[in-house]
Amino acid sequence: MSEKILITGNEALAEAAIRAGLEAYFGYPITPQNEITEYMARRMPEEGRVFVQSESELAAINMVFGGAATGKRVMTSSSSPGISLMQEGISYLSGAELPAVVVNIMRGGPGLGNIAPSQSDYFQATRGGGHGDYRTIVLAPSTVQEMADLMFPAFDLADLYRIVVMVLGDGVLGQMMEPVLLEKKQTHRKLPAKDWALTGCAGRSQNIVKSLDLVVPRLEKRNLMLQEKYRRIEENEVMCEGHLLEDAEIVLVAYGIASRVVRTVVSRARKEQIKAGWIRPVTLWPFPSRQIAAAAERARLFLTVELSYGQMFDDVRIAVAGKAPVHFTGRAGGAIPTVEAVLDEVKKLMQPGKVAVER
Repeated sequence: MSEKILITGNEALAEAAIRAGLEAYFGYPITPQNEITEYMARRMPEEGRVFVQSESELAAINMVFGGAATGKRVMTSSSSPGISLMQEGISYLSGAELPAVVVNIMRGGPGLGNIAPSQSDYFQATRGGGHGDYRTIVLAPSTVQEMADLMFPAFDLADLYRIVVMVLGDGVLGQMMEPVLLEKKQTHRKLPAKDWALTGCAGRSQNIVKSLDLVVPRLEKRNLMLQEKYRRIEENEVMCEGHLLEDAEIVLVAYGIASRVVRTVVSRARKEQIKAGWIRPVTLWPFPSRQIAAAAERARLFLTVELSYGQMFDDVRIAVAGKAPVHFTGRAGGAIPTVEAVLDEVKKLMQPGKVAVER
């Protein structure tokens, strides 16, 4: 059964999470993601599932740990400063190999910043964010439809790899309204049994869920096992899309709301006989390094467009590996690059005879 409705990104994400099998939601209010918590407060009890408004973000993420340890599909959501407060808990979840979904609807920073859209949490999200050698899978929607669609693979990936999956949106995507087709989807993956979960041990041996291990060789072995899992994820779970790359001389790379600006820029550039193409990472980790490296075999230069001061720029430059110059344009603190400003940057970089120097 499916239905098409006009809905905000936050509400679409929340409804899709419920349809993806979310069993317990724990959250604390913060703008611009409050609609998620509000929606869950109404819908989760209607479905006979658990909703708790916690006393803080720290409490919410530790409630997620408890729910995940029992094998349930659990989730929390917040915005940038709140996600920072959750980092210790996310590290604990990662160390204990517990599956969970964490949604970050980014706002301007640093500090308390403002409630306008931003992409300045990229470093935090793609590098784990907390203490220790761990990773989270990071999914970056660019439309309200994707805010809904990506919740299904988010929960599946969390269960498949016993990992934290972060859905990284922003204040625009959370608040804007678009027509969305909402469906009741079933997983297309074969998911492992949760025989590790704490469900009572009558008739079986005891399960222990923890991240504490004081024996150095044993903790190192666990870290090596985690690194092997992350390598499998990098091999199998990259998602991205690209357009007009076959003859592109300049390739624009952007994710989330910035990628919508880039699509219009590339369309207008082509009308002005500028051979531009674009790549949009859907997974920010694992990052589509191979796809960008392939484009670098043909393109003259790259331009990243971000709502930050170039946090994704480093990953693009590493992927390009010196085959072409990589440039950056963007704004921060809640400002969004305009189509006109990005197109002007493209024209400047593509001037005949111009020597392209990075940044």
